[in-house]
Amino acid sequence: MLPPAPLSRLVQNLAEGRTTSRALTEACLDAITDPAGEGALAFPHGVSVAALAEADRQDALRRSGRPPSPYAGIPISLKDNIDQAGQVTRAGSRLLASEPAALVDAPVAARLRVAGLVVIGRTGMTELAFSGLGLNPHYGTPANPRSTEVRRIPGGSSAGAAISVATGMAAAAVGTDTGGSCRIPAAFCGLVGWKPTAGRVPRAGVFPLSSTLDCVGVLGRTADCCAALDGLMSGQGWRRDHAIVPGRARVAALQGYVLDSLDEVVATAYGAALDRLRVAGVEIEEVEVPALSQVAELNAQGGLSSLELSRHLGPRLRGREHEVDPRVARRIALAAGRPASEHSRIVAARAELMAKVAPALDRFDAVLCPTTSTVAPRFDELEQDLDYDRLNLKVLRNPSIANMLDRCAITLPCDEPGQLPVGLTLMGRSGGDQDLLSLACALELLIRGDAGAKSS
Repeated sequence: MLPPAPLSRLVQNLAEGRTTSRALTEACLDAITDPAGEGALAFPHGVSVAALAEADRQDALRRSGRPPSPYAGIPISLKDNIDQAGQVTRAGSRLLASEPAALVDAPVAARLRVAGLVVIGRTGMTELAFSGLGLNPHYGTPANPRSTEVRRIPGGSSAGAAISVATGMAAAAVGTDTGGSCRIPAAFCGLVGWKPTAGRVPRAGVFPLSSTLDCVGVLGRTADCCAALDGLMSGQGWRRDHAIVPGRARVAALQGYVLDSLDEVVATAYGAALDRLRVAGVEIEEVEVPALSQVAELNAQGGLSSLELSRHLGPRLRGREHEVDPRVARRIALAAGRPASEHSRIVAARAELMAKVAPALDRFDAVLCPTTSTVAPRFDELEQDLDYDRLNLKVLRNPSIANMLDRCAITLPCDEPGQLPVGLTLMGRSGGDQDLLSLACALELLIRGDAGAKSS
């Protein structure tokens, strides 16, 4: 198993010769193939046969003084809806299993390869990325490693991505986020999850759930891990000297809609995290933005995702609906009975909402809220369709706000010792990705408290 270290420490160890890419890659492969672990479910299509050879190549380049980047040789995982040359992009679905293998890498994968990172394998996901819970009846669902007494879900749709990092099968993971699909599993598994502003990271070569809302994000152990990979994928780099002093940052805690029906563990952890920030000198203004409740209305009946996914699948779905997870198929089917004008109506309403809330939100460097209103549900809570739908909407409620408003967002662990993981979200301005990542790095240890100091 890979040691639970942030990328910055692995980079330093590689640079100083204390480890090699082969050693890191072998540790990941050992964790994936451990029969007692979740590797077979996190990587349902196996590992990359070229991973060790690529690790050796990066070690040779480093020995010769020519590593393509400081991150060369670090093993990462890639979500199964992102094109990788020579691999079938299944997106967690049997509908796509017979499609031809991708001829070229998606730009995000290509940029990571150019930087010398080693793709250890492709991670499992909710079918077609259309759920925040992470279940997949076709290829299986890995269990949440932070719950030892009962089996709990990993969150989704980037389920395998979160498990790969949380269990030392990869140093970091590339996922996608349409309504929280990086941030929900990160929050449920005690990780950091990042969603950039849409368009910051290229989406070409990524199977689309919603061409309007999709983003390519990252799951890692720290905010700096996510910032580093975001810098590579976006092509904009990551400047650690671009620091924001926490005491000078303008920070707000959202009230109202995002705090409705929090479970006790989430409410306690979130409140304690805000208290730690205040004690550390961060001034937090409480702000209520009633218009945010309109996000739920825009997402009703599957929102843009059901309309755009149905349109994209087109003939590939017709007559094969029975091959799709019924819980996902129901959401796609919601698009069938809606008028053709519905898409343009939602797009226009979204633009109005973005303009309406901008004056209230843009005053702040970050606005805070719980990432989800509940801890990771148990598998047995999802056996009934009505419970599945209810809990799916519950976990998507808060994270989907950032996608609907096209704002960057990051979730940071804030759980109390001995409790299940809880995430605290920082949402920034649209296009303010670098600033938000810098602020997240500055606030991270304050939010985690003593537990964060021990793990970073």
